[in-house]
Amino acid sequence: MPTIRVLPHEDICPAGAIVVAQRGQSICRALLENGVAMEHACELSCACTTCHVIVREGFSSLPASHEDEDDLLDKAWGLTPLSRLSCQAIVGTTDLVVEIPRYSINQVKEGK
Repeated sequence: MPTIRVLPHEDICPAGAIVVAQRGQSICRALLENGVAMEHACELSCACTTCHVIVREGFSSLPASHEDEDDLLDKAWGLTPLSRLSCQAIVGTTDLVVEIPRYSINQVKEGK
């Protein structure tokens, strides 16, 4: 089974993590099921950008993003060519390394 290595994030995962994922599972679901407290304000429905990740290794193994995801990513903080919404990025057979950006656009958390 593929693994997802999460690079250290000051608030969400200070020590980093390595989790085992199921093929066909979203990155976000795999992280949540393994104790990584990913933000996911829209409950994994591709309606926000709070689960934005940067896929540092294994990006090309992921299925292509859809237009809805691409439109939302345009609003994400710290967007890179390797950015994906983790609720939409489906794990295949390749191990991944992901970085959780330092900030997210989460209006509820920001009190708006």
